[in-house]
Amino acid sequence: MIDISALAKPLLDLLSSFGSGVMSTDGPSGQLQSTSSIIDQIHAFGRNSINGMNEAWDGRAADSATAKALRVQTSAATISDRGNDMASVVDQAAAGVETGQKELSGIVESFVNTASAMGPTIATPAGFAVLVGSAIDHLGQGLNVVGRVRNELDTHTASMTELTPPPSTSPASMPTGLASSASSGASQLVSTLSGVGSSAGGMLTAMATPVSSATPSKSGSSPSTPGSHKPNGSSSEQTPDGKGVKVTLPDGSIVEAPNEKAAQAVRSALGTLGTPYVWGGTSPGSGLDCSGLTQYAYGEAGVDLPRLAQEQGNGHLGVSPGDLMPGDLAVWDGHVAMVIGNGQFVEAGDPVQISSIRTENIGMDFYGFYRPTS
Repeated sequence: MIDISALAKPLLDLLSSFGSGVMSTDGPSGQLQSTSSIIDQIHAFGRNSINGMNEAWDGRAADSATAKALRVQTSAATISDRGNDMASVVDQAAAGVETGQKELSGIVESFVNTASAMGPTIATPAGFAVLVGSAIDHLGQGLNVVGRVRNELDTHTASMTELTPPPSTSPASMPTGLASSASSGASQLVSTLSGVGSSAGGMLTAMATPVSSATPSKSGSSPSTPGSHKPNGSSSEQTPDGKGVKVTLPDGSIVEAPNEKAAQAVRSALGTLGTPYVWGGTSPGSGLDCSGLTQYAYGEAGVDLPRLAQEQGNGHLGVSPGDLMPGDLAVWDGHVAMVIGNGQFVEAGDPVQISSIRTENIGMDFYGFYRPTS
C-alpha cells in the first residue's frame, strides 16, 4: 500500500509552518494608524493654538514662539506620516504572506488531486515513480513560493528600516509624548517584520538543501526613499492623497507644500542659497533682492508676481500663522520672504539665507502671510 500522506508530509509541514498573514484590527498596522490619527488631532489643535496665540500676542517673543511651535507641528506631521507609511508596509507584507499561504494550500491540494486521479495505477512501479516525481515537483513549487515571499519580506524590512529613524528635527523641539509614541511604534513594527522574516527563513532552513537552489534570487533594487536629496538641496514627491507635495529641506526635515507650483517655488528659492544681495537683482546669476528672489522662484513655477515686495500679496489668499505651508509669502511694506516649512523662511539677506519665521522686520509694517498658488 502506497502511503500518500508520507509523500505529502513535506508539503503539509511547509504549509503548517507558513504564517496566514491575517492580522486583527488591533494589530501593529491598526495601532499605528490609530496613533497617527491621534497625532493628526494634536496637529489640528496645535494649528488652532498658534492662530490664537498670534491673535493675542505679537512682537519678537511671539515670533520666536511661533517659529518653535511650527517646528513642533512639522515634527508631528512627520511622525504621523511615518506611522501611516509603516502601517502600509506591514499591510503589504501581511498581504504577501496571505497570498503565499493560499498558493501553498493550492499546491498541496494539487498534489492530493494528482494522487487521487491515478487510481489503482499508483500501486504499480511506473505509477509510484510518477507519484514520487509529482511530489518532488510540487515541493519545488512550494519552495519557490516561500523563496518569493521571503524576498518580498526582505524588501519590506528594508523599507521599514528606512522609515525607522526619528524625524530630523531636534527631539528637544518635539513633545515627549509624541516622540515616545513614534519610537515605540517603530520598534514594534520592526520587531513584527523581523519576526515574519525570521519565520520565512526558518521554513527554508527546514527544507531539503538541494531543492532550495530553485528559489528566486532577491533583486538588488529597493524602494526609493521619500524625500531623497536632489542637487539643489531639496526634493519633492506627490503625497498619496494627490493634494500636497512633500519637500525635503536642506536640514533633512520633510514638509508638505499645498501643490506642485508652491513646491517648485520652494525648490527654486532654495537653489539660490548663498546668492549675494543686489538691489534690484532678479536672477541668481546677477544677484537678488528680496522681491527679486520670490519673483524669480515663483516665475520658475509658472506664477507671475509683481516686482515690488509690498505688492506680492495682492490678490492672493491670506493665511493664518498656524496654517502656513511651504511657498507662502510673508509680506511687509518693504520686504518679502518665502515660507519653506519647519518654522523657517528663505529670504534675500546678504546672501540669500534661511531664517526663522517672524513678523517683525526692522520696524516695517507687516501686511500678512499670503498663498500665491491658491
